[in-house]
Amino acid sequence: MSNQNTGSAPYVLPPLPYADNALDPVISANTLGFHYGKHHKTYVDNLNKLVAGTDLADLSLEEIITSTAGKADKVGIFNNAAQVWNHTFYWNSLSPKGGGEPPASLKQKIETAFGSVEVCKKELATAATTQFGSGWAWLVNDGDKLQVIKTGNADLPLTKGMKPLLTIDVWEHAYYLDYQNRRADYVNAVLDKLINWGFAADNDK
Repeated sequence: MSNQNTGSAPYVLPPLPYADNALDPVISANTLGFHYGKHHKTYVDNLNKLVAGTDLADLSLEEIITSTAGKADKVGIFNNAAQVWNHTFYWNSLSPKGGGEPPASLKQKIETAFGSVEVCKKELATAATTQFGSGWAWLVNDGDKLQVIKTGNADLPLTKGMKPLLTIDVWEHAYYLDYQNRRADYVNAVLDKLINWGFAADNDK
């Protein structure tokens, strides 16, 4: 998740960590094709156009995000950089062999913070389903305490001094082809079958 720009080379669309049909039937290859191949790619292409020839062009995504957050004249750059970062993080938050129990170290921290893994999942589901409009639900480490937050549009925990562990995308393009307006069904299926607790545990180190 660090610098996806090497010197003067453009930002690139990182490869998916699995085949485009690997998340079937929870997320179809059709949805993944549009979401990754169209939406995510467009954010990468837009970012390259917006930063070309500027002093931002050699920065990491994280540096672009933190240096443009909250600046009205840089909102387009922030939105596209944040969405490139968010989507890359989202793909890694999912796994064809996801769901189940978190690794022991993370499970202990979840139980301390929420009481149980099931309560944590319920809080993630609530955050994801109650986010009005487009946005994200996150499990974050905030000062060494785990909590669930939600953000709107392109916003992300990096702008709030929090460390993201995993995320669920609740923009309509993440689920509409498969679930239409049934966001809750998509969220619950992701949490039960795809959520990558191992990725979250790695981010918590």
